[in-house]
Amino acid sequence: MPSSERRAARGEQRRGPLTRFRDIWQSRATLWLLVKRDLKVRYADSLLGYVWSVLDPLVMSAIYWFVFTVIFQRPGQAPYIVFLLLALLPWLWFTSGLTEGSKSLRSQSRLIRSTALPREIWVLRSVLAKGIEFAFSIPVLIIFMVAYSSQLTINFNVWLFPVGIIMQFTLLTGLGLLLSPLMVLLKDLEPIIRLGTRFLFYASPVIYGLLDVFGGDGGRQLMPEAVQGIYLLNPMSGILSAYRAGFFEPELYWNAIGAAAVISVLTFVLGWYVFARFEKTVLKEM
Repeated sequence: MPSSERRAARGEQRRGPLTRFRDIWQSRATLWLLVKRDLKVRYADSLLGYVWSVLDPLVMSAIYWFVFTVIFQRPGQAPYIVFLLLALLPWLWFTSGLTEGSKSLRSQSRLIRSTALPREIWVLRSVLAKGIEFAFSIPVLIIFMVAYSSQLTINFNVWLFPVGIIMQFTLLTGLGLLLSPLMVLLKDLEPIIRLGTRFLFYASPVIYGLLDVFGGDGGRQLMPEAVQGIYLLNPMSGILSAYRAGFFEPELYWNAIGAAAVISVLTFVLGWYVFARFEKTVLKEM
């Protein structure tokens, strides 16, 4: 690494949290340009454009809907297609945001070495771009809600939907900051993340609900208390509860939402610390 880059790396290593936040805020226009560039590149040669961002969850929802309502005749949580979409759409943001955010430094190493932008920008770019794709899918969710309006009751807890978005953005940013420098240093981390997200899909209330875990009125069964405790440690349980609470009130579990909020903030703080701690080492590795 040239001496100028070494001096820059040492200077960045000494930056405090407030300085880092200030640098990111001052680079917000560049961040937005990078996000728009990502979206344009993604859909530049596509005939269907942004439809691809909702086609995957729609196909998955149709498959799960057929299996659990037609074949197994799953009781409760009607309309089940809306119940699924309220979790599958955020889940795809989670998996894509985690995948892209965790490899953001490694995949953009050339640009990172040649620009003076705050390194955190590259993680935020990935999480925001995938978050905007999630926002593109919300109109489709609304269409299904209108179509099944006779079976759907919107309640006061609908305000928790944007809270779920904030918690998920905080969690994904923290995970990206935590894992992106580690992925540069540990080459085997990417397949571990891929396997972990597959396992977490079934360990999260996506195709089922927290009502099936914690029970309550209409709950089919209660999981053992040890299993319930594990679900509380999974922040996606509380985040998905926040998304669904305004439309399926039995899915509102304040303990899960509270745990998700705390874990998301702690993950962000830990990720911020690890990113700052390993930034200099990562730059050397690049």
